[in-house]
Amino acid sequence: MSATQRWPGRYTDRYGAEDLVFESDGRELIRTTIRGVRFEGDSMDDLGALGGEPPEAPFAFFDGALCSCLLEWEVPVSVTAEGQGVRTAVLDCSLRLGGPAGPGRGLDAETLTTALRLDGHEYRSTKGHDVFENALNELQRRLPPGIRLRSCVACAWSDYSPFGNGLMAGLACFRDVKDRYRLVDGKHGPTGIFELWDEHTEFVQETWLCGEFEHRSGNAGYRGAFPAPSN
Repeated sequence: MSATQRWPGRYTDRYGAEDLVFESDGRELIRTTIRGVRFEGDSMDDLGALGGEPPEAPFAFFDGALCSCLLEWEVPVSVTAEGQGVRTAVLDCSLRLGGPAGPGRGLDAETLTTALRLDGHEYRSTKGHDVFENALNELQRRLPPGIRLRSCVACAWSDYSPFGNGLMAGLACFRDVKDRYRLVDGKHGPTGIFELWDEHTEFVQETWLCGEFEHRSGNAGYRGAFPAPSN
């Protein structure tokens, strides 16, 4: 597995815009510096100031995390192209975070859009999503036949908790218990995901990739096929 990744990006809010770089370990850590303030979180919608206190620079926060802003970043990803092998592409991500909707109600908007750039072509999701899983499912369905994403979200050994998942990360990798994961067919019972959950290897981001990647096929695991059938 590779070292820290650096994703070029941009931050925009009502106070202005700034080019920046996001640093990530590919699992559950994202860091960046905006207007001289260091931010960190386990997801792009959970970036808080490292000092814990609201910084003097102008920002908007909800529950300690940035809001009322637009975050944009580029992630290098691999794809498998039939007849051509593994190719390198770029995933463009855009996350619009709204403002507080009111006490106990979260943000009034949280919209993620994605686009894949490959060989001079761009394949874009047509609508906004609230989680990476759905955005990448749609994106995969829009890719030409024979082009398949090669990252953890498309891997045979990854699954989400039945309790749900947030915007990104929280994808459990079961590469160290492959034989048992192959038998998973639901939530409960001896072949349910709950029986195996505590034996996951680690949590990863959807765009992470390791040397044990295998394309997901059929109705695998608890979450099923990738891409999931469209509604």
